[in-house]
Amino acid sequence: MRRAARSVGTGAAAVALTATALLPAAGEPAAAADECTRPIEPASRMTVEDCDTPERIVAKAAHIVPTRGQLAWQGREVTAFTHFGMNTLTDREWGSGAEDPALFDPGRVDVAQWMRTYKAMGAEMAMLTAKHHDGFNLYPTRYSDHSVAASPHSRDLLGTYVKEARRAGLGVGVYLSPSDGAELPHAWHAGWLADLREKQEAGEPLTSVERTALADGGPPSGHGRYGNGSPVRTHTIPTLAEGDDRADDVAAGRLPTFTVRANDYDAFYLNQVYELFTEYGPIDELWLDGANPWRDAGITQEYDFRQWYELIHALSPDTVVFQGPQGIRWVGNERGVARETEWSVTPHTVDPRSTHGALPNDSTDADIGSRARLLADGVRYLQWYPAEADVSNRPGWFHHPGERPKTADELFALYEQSVGRNAPLLLNVPPARDGRIAPEDVRELRAFGDRVRAVYGENLLDRRGPQTFDRVRLAEDIRHGQRVERFAVEARDPATGRWRRIAAGTTIGAYRILPLAAPVTADELRVRVEEARGEPRLLPVTAHLSTAGSA
Repeated sequence: MRRAARSVGTGAAAVALTATALLPAAGEPAAAADECTRPIEPASRMTVEDCDTPERIVAKAAHIVPTRGQLAWQGREVTAFTHFGMNTLTDREWGSGAEDPALFDPGRVDVAQWMRTYKAMGAEMAMLTAKHHDGFNLYPTRYSDHSVAASPHSRDLLGTYVKEARRAGLGVGVYLSPSDGAELPHAWHAGWLADLREKQEAGEPLTSVERTALADGGPPSGHGRYGNGSPVRTHTIPTLAEGDDRADDVAAGRLPTFTVRANDYDAFYLNQVYELFTEYGPIDELWLDGANPWRDAGITQEYDFRQWYELIHALSPDTVVFQGPQGIRWVGNERGVARETEWSVTPHTVDPRSTHGALPNDSTDADIGSRARLLADGVRYLQWYPAEADVSNRPGWFHHPGERPKTADELFALYEQSVGRNAPLLLNVPPARDGRIAPEDVRELRAFGDRVRAVYGENLLDRRGPQTFDRVRLAEDIRHGQRVERFAVEARDPATGRWRRIAAGTTIGAYRILPLAAPVTADELRVRVEEARGEPRLLPVTAHLSTAGSA
C-alpha cells in the first residue's frame, strides 16, 4: 500500500484500504523461516511465535522500541486538552445532537489567550475537541450540518486553534469523537423520546443522557447514519460533496483518494478524518475514545477500527492514535495518576491493528506489562504502547461556572505521579463560555508551571561540591526500549564517604521521579539496576530540591 502524505502532491492513484494491504510496523522485520532462532532486531511491534521460549519472549519485549511518532510524543511531558463546544454553552458534559446550532454563540473566542496559558503551565502540545459525542463540529465540515458553519459564531474554530498552537510553538492534537448524537436515526430517536416521556410520566428515574434528550427534543441535526444498520458498500474517500472545492485537486491527483468498503457511518467518519489530516495537519495526536452513550437505549455503531487506522497511517504515519495500534493507551483512570510500575511495552492476544484498545486485561489493572503478563497464555503480539494520564483541571471536562479549578500544589503532585511515572500528563483546561480561560484557572496553572520549572529546571548535580536535594529523576534512553525492572538509588555521604540507599523502584521508562522522604546531602549518586530484561540504557541522573529558595 502506498503511503500518502499530507502534502497535496501525492499522485492520482487511488489506494484500496483492505486487510491484505497492511503496512508492516515501523522497523518491523519481515517474517523468516528461522523466526525463533535468528537474532532479534528492534521493532515497534512483534509477533510471539509458537516456538518462542519464555526467555525469547522476554528478550523480544526488551527490543520493542517506539516509532518516530511515539518517541516525539513521549518527549512532550504535558499536553493541554481543550474541551470547548456546544456543551460549554449549554452547561452540560454530554450533549444530545439535537441542539439548535444557534446556541453556539460564545462571542469573541480568545484562542491566543488559551495558548499563552498552556505555555505558562508548561504544555508542549495542545489538543482540541473538534467534535464531542453530541456531534457538533468546531470546523465547517462538508459532511454534517451540525457545525460552527450553522451557528452565529460561524468561524473555523479548529483552524484558529491549530494556527495559534503552532504560533506558540506547540504540537497539535485533535479529538474527533466516534460517537455522534447528531447522526442518530430519526425514526429510532422519535420512538426513544416517546418511551422516555412515558418513563418520565410514570415517575421513573432518568439518566443524564435521557434527561438531555428529552430537554432538546428532536430530531437530531444529521442524516441518521449512526447505528442505522446500513450495508457495507464501496466508497471513495474523500467522497466529494456538491460543489466540493477539492474536486480539481482530486481529479488531478494533487489530493490522494482511497477506496474503502464501509457502511454509512464509517464512510462518514473516514471522510471527516480525511478532512482533518489534509486540511489541518500535521496532527501529532488523534484522540479516539470508546464512549457510546446510547448503547443501553438500544442503538450502537460497530466501528471498523482496522480501516480507520489504515487511513490515518496512510495520511500521517507519525500521528499517534489514542487506543490505536502502536499509539498510546489510557492509563486506566481519569485522575492523572500512573502506576508505580508503568510499562510502555504491552502484550496482546489479538492483533492491535484490528481493535480499539487491544489490551488482553482491563486498562485499570495494576499489572499491564510484567513478565507474568508477557508470558500469559494466548499472548500473540508485543508492541510499544505507552500510557497517557488524563485528568481535568476542573471536576467536569467542560467548564461549569460553579466549579473550581485545581490548585498549583495539586497539579504539581499530579505531574510527579504522571510524568514522574512514565506517563505524559494530558491536562484538560476548559475555557469558559465567554471564550477565555477563567482568571482563577490561569493563576493556578501559571503557578504550577513556575513551580515545575523552579524545581526541575536545574540539575543540582551540575554544581560543584555536595548538594542537598529531595527529588531524584531517572530516565532510560527509550530509543533502545524499556528494560529496567527493579533498581535502587544510592547516595554518598560527603562526610563519611559511605554509600546508602535513598530510593528504590521498579520501572523507569521515559521518566521516573523519586520524591524522597527527607532531603539528602550527597556528593555523588549512583543507580544500581537489580533486574532488567536486557542491557539497561540509562540517561544521566538528575537531582532537585522541591522547596523554593532552599538550594
